[in-house]
Amino acid sequence: MSGQKYSSDIDDKLQVGSSLQSITPSTEEKYKQPSALVVEQSTEELDEKELDRIYRKLDLRIIPALWCLYFLTSYGSSAYGVSLTMNSETHNSLIARLHLSPHHTSIASALYYVGYIVFDVPFNLIMTRVAPQAWLSRIVMTVGLVYGCYAALSSADGVIAIRFISGMCGAGTWPGMAYYVSLWYPPHRTARRIGYYFTAAQVSAAVSGLISAGFQKMDGQHGLAGFQWMFLIYGIITFFVGISLLWWLPDRPFKLEEQAPTSKIGIFFEKFAFAQSPILTPEESALHKKDMQQRYVKVTWGLSDLWNVLIDVRIIFLVLMYFGVVGTGNGIVVAGTTIIKAAVPKLSSISLSLLFAPIWICDLISILIFTPFSDKFKNHRGLAFSLSTVVIIVGIIVNTFAHAPWARYVGLLICGFGLGPTVPIVMTWTAEIFGPRHGDVGTAASAALVSGLGNLGSVTTTYALYKGWNGDAARKFLGSNMVIVGILVVSIISSFGLELLRRVLGDLKRSNASTV
Repeated sequence: MSGQKYSSDIDDKLQVGSSLQSITPSTEEKYKQPSALVVEQSTEELDEKELDRIYRKLDLRIIPALWCLYFLTSYGSSAYGVSLTMNSETHNSLIARLHLSPHHTSIASALYYVGYIVFDVPFNLIMTRVAPQAWLSRIVMTVGLVYGCYAALSSADGVIAIRFISGMCGAGTWPGMAYYVSLWYPPHRTARRIGYYFTAAQVSAAVSGLISAGFQKMDGQHGLAGFQWMFLIYGIITFFVGISLLWWLPDRPFKLEEQAPTSKIGIFFEKFAFAQSPILTPEESALHKKDMQQRYVKVTWGLSDLWNVLIDVRIIFLVLMYFGVVGTGNGIVVAGTTIIKAAVPKLSSISLSLLFAPIWICDLISILIFTPFSDKFKNHRGLAFSLSTVVIIVGIIVNTFAHAPWARYVGLLICGFGLGPTVPIVMTWTAEIFGPRHGDVGTAASAALVSGLGNLGSVTTTYALYKGWNGDAARKFLGSNMVIVGILVVSIISSFGLELLRRVLGDLKRSNASTV
């Protein structure tokens, strides 16, 4: 692999010295040294301005690729949501064309997230043993293939089955990107980067509404409905972008001998990792390597290491935080146009698609404004998360109880603004807590557990609430919205609980620790 050769060249040419020996220990005992020993090597001597320049250089290569990756994989869910109402006046929406009942759409939405829940952890653990860019490329290509098949759907059973397959193919996307970023950036620089590529989800949700309006104009051409054209073109584009990620995304910055894949699946994916030119010069790479010492203390793992992650009580708090906010976000993604329709019944399907976009534009603006502050004031991530979640609750209440129809729509915009920073904060906090304590498997497994189990919130909102419990006619989603408020309150309580746990007991930064 080019990453391995490049790392060796740096060590040979620059003779980085004993300060880097902790990254490549010769024995298992040295390899499993507590990360505190590495932390003792002060980073004050490092040139922070030069590091800032190096990370900006990395940003230019990594962030656009991750942004495109997340845009395309996120677009499918948004496209599915708007396809339910596309060309509804001509009875050519996905619901009308395939005669889908509320029961069908509820099960399909729930099974989509079940695919994530079941496969997030194993898929992300695979990523620790293979070329990470090859695995991310695999995710994007399979997502493209599956969504292209939506154009051929002909029955309700087919929708239910393909939604589960879509979730399975997309599993590991979000935790995989969080793991990938941790390979290149230290914890205090990650929230901003996660926020940067997380904006892709908001843009994809907004664009899905705008693009669907255009595809509705193609309804009936060559015998295909508007939603069929949308899924077919989207699937083709996504597949070919997935291929490009094999050389667009760089391999691990430091290829360690102990980390070389020994399994057949690892060797298989290594073969698909194209040769790449190094991003950094040898001098820049040496400085970057020194700044990343803490991250590369413990990169091999076994079942006992995974077990230590699973029994770490802090994962429960992070899962509950993620549960509420991601459940709310995905509930609005899938049911957003339906909620707008309930508030303003006279809107056309094209108007619904266009009004869906500003919700996620507000989300995007919030991310760009507040995630940099999350890195700057990293000791107050819990407070930042809670304040953002309170904004979501305000939006839900306005959407539920405002008398004017357009005021209820404004409530959705407020929700979007509050949602923005929440998920990046949770994922950054997860890596920040579990990486120093449990090493590579801690970073990968914790991200997958939070994302996978947290998506039970998505199952709750898309199956049990917005699709399964409509409430009364006067306030169609009254019951659903009040449950949303309840789970958001649980998220806030969990963030304060985690903050209290860390402040009272502290973070024991030992790679072999298993309990708080």
